[in-house]
Amino acid sequence: MASAAEGDVGSVGELAAVLRSAFQELSLNKLATSLGASEQALRLIISIFLGYPFALFYRHYLFYKDSYLIHLFHTFTGLSIAYFNFGTQLYHSLLCVVLQFLILRLMGRTITAVLTTVCFQMAYLLAGYYYTATGNYDIKWTMPHCVLTLKLIGLAVDYFDGGKVQNSLSSEQQKYAIRGVPSLLEVAGFSYFYGAFLVGPQFSMNHYMKLVQGQLTDIPGKIPNSTLPALKRLSLGLVYLVGYTLLSPHITEDYLVTEDYENHAFWFRCMYMLVWGKFVLYKYVTCWLVTEGVCILTGLGFNGFEGGKAKWDACANMKVWLFETTPRFTGTIASFNINTNAWVARYVYKRLKFLGNKELSQGLSLLFLALWHGLHSGYLVCFQMEFLIVIVERQAARLIRESPALSNLASIRVLQPFFYLVQQTIHWLFMGYSMTAFCLFTWDKWIKVYKSIYFLGHVFFLSLLFILPYIHKAMVPRKEKLKKVE
Repeated sequence: MASAAEGDVGSVGELAAVLRSAFQELSLNKLATSLGASEQALRLIISIFLGYPFALFYRHYLFYKDSYLIHLFHTFTGLSIAYFNFGTQLYHSLLCVVLQFLILRLMGRTITAVLTTVCFQMAYLLAGYYYTATGNYDIKWTMPHCVLTLKLIGLAVDYFDGGKVQNSLSSEQQKYAIRGVPSLLEVAGFSYFYGAFLVGPQFSMNHYMKLVQGQLTDIPGKIPNSTLPALKRLSLGLVYLVGYTLLSPHITEDYLVTEDYENHAFWFRCMYMLVWGKFVLYKYVTCWLVTEGVCILTGLGFNGFEGGKAKWDACANMKVWLFETTPRFTGTIASFNINTNAWVARYVYKRLKFLGNKELSQGLSLLFLALWHGLHSGYLVCFQMEFLIVIVERQAARLIRESPALSNLASIRVLQPFFYLVQQTIHWLFMGYSMTAFCLFTWDKWIKVYKSIYFLGHVFFLSLLFILPYIHKAMVPRKEKLKKVE
């Protein structure tokens, strides 16, 4: 009997060893390696695509069901995604969600609650950046936490606005102000919604509650007719994903800090930066298009009607055509990470109106964005460049618009393709220049690359910043200036 038992145990042990070996062969790590990606990146992509089966389940089994069931579903699926990606580190988001609920309940609709929220949530995020930072881009719990931080700050501000007299609020503030008192389950469902938990987009509590209440549909009383619009965004996202997957081994930011890059001719270094600067954004475009499709499928992307047709762009984080064709930096900003930019405009830039200076408000808004992204110096340099470039671009546009000679030259049709090509070259070269600091993070890396191209971006735009006003003074007739004053 003992020998038989020992034989059975041995057989079970051998079977377990075989199964363990087979499982390891099928592990995400091995699959990620075969695809040339990290395991965390693969988990992220899988999680983003998981939004589609979750959305289909929601459409067919939970749409128009009791609100608490929908909140529970969103909370459970979001927490499952968090655990799949970050394991027990999901407690960071859970802690901040619960504490945020307590701040709203205990402090009420007060400025103290808003300030406490901003200080606590930003401090927690920045502490996370500090303790987890490396010299490379790592997918860790701080990635979705930065999305959550904006959500919870926006929630606190909207809750504060909900206690004000309606006439004292702007039309935009009235739209987002929360009049009721959110429950813990509502805050959790809003925070962990699977279509936006990892990489966004941003949306308000009021918009989320409309989804839960079944209001976000183009066919009242029925599930939204949004399958085709969702598939279009998914398909476009897949195109960018395939393109990025095929090209990413050949166009990398790591090459920028190599001796081979530094030893190439100056024109090559600039052209590589130009191509890389465009390409590196495709990974963000991919994620946002895929998640937008999830939001559209659930109905969260519904944005009313225009010309009798339903609009599904409420959660759009990308205007793809504008992104691919605009020759201006402001065009790229308007087409990229739309909902985050709108959030900063609504909760930071416009709230700084009391300063009485648009440039100062814009500068402080960009400083907030830089800190929100992380503590690396590269983020500060990137957003400093954005601030500088936007100011110079506005100066140049004003000069061309108000100078008769330049406006006439710009209107010559036969020269417009040439002007467009020059604009696009400048646009993407210095977009790549700005993104170099953003993607390389630490000063020893990005400063090495900037030295290799002689700080071209800083020299070019700082020179224009001081020269353009004198050119404007020389080329714009006095009568044009007087008309403007009048």
